[in-house]
Amino acid sequence: MSPVAVVSRLLRVRTHLDRELEALFSRFGLTTPSFAVLVTLARIAGDGGVSQRRLADELGLTPGTVSVRIDRLIEQGFVVRTADPDSKRSVQIALTAAGHELFEQVVPVHLANENRLLAALSNEERELLAGLLRKLLVEFEGSRPASTTDRRLGLLLEPAHVTMQLRQAVGLPAVAGLLVRSVEPGSPAAMAGIEPGDILAHAGERLLRSSAALYAAIEHHQGRRMRLRVLRGIDELLLDIDLSTSPITGRKAGPPTSTMSPQHAL
Repeated sequence: MSPVAVVSRLLRVRTHLDRELEALFSRFGLTTPSFAVLVTLARIAGDGGVSQRRLADELGLTPGTVSVRIDRLIEQGFVVRTADPDSKRSVQIALTAAGHELFEQVVPVHLANENRLLAALSNEERELLAGLLRKLLVEFEGSRPASTTDRRLGLLLEPAHVTMQLRQAVGLPAVAGLLVRSVEPGSPAAMAGIEPGDILAHAGERLLRSSAALYAAIEHHQGRRMRLRVLRGIDELLLDIDLSTSPITGRKAGPPTSTMSPQHAL
């Protein structure tokens, strides 16, 4: 039941936070989505504005959804839409003077409100929670079409929760590892013998349940060889990848070596 304890509490916390944030933003004639547009414009638009496409990308939304939010802010006098001088097919979005003034009013109140909502946590607990949520969020966002690309290895990867789902769909045991979507020809990963469909399970003694764990392993082995325990179908392989990008070889995995305790073997 441990997943339920995490997911259900995240959802319940989200409900409480949404209610508190909406109450605050409504005092300024805003909603949470329109505040997100306001903040993003203040961060990236500058004096000349920014294209609607760029704004949509920053918010992770479709241009149509962003357009609806912009229309409302235009009606309120906080945002202006102008023709892009460099493209007849594009428009520029920018804050008006009233929009800048509103931003300066809302942000300090919003930050004070968020600080109040997290009053039950110490600074150390906030940092720990932020790190864990960041790690989880990166994995979910990595499951979008762009996935997670590590150019140092030459890999395009899917996160653990996608790996488990795809393996179950083809009748294989679920494994919480990183699924290799593609391998760049001539890359360290290609020279190590890694193939699309492989599951990266361990890097040295580090369990690879997230891309963050892989990045940490790369930094730890920087400039040296890093041993990967890879699952290919139901077979296990030990592959040595040279982080200095020189040619490398892989070998069939036997029993766990002395550098990996038996309980870490997959």
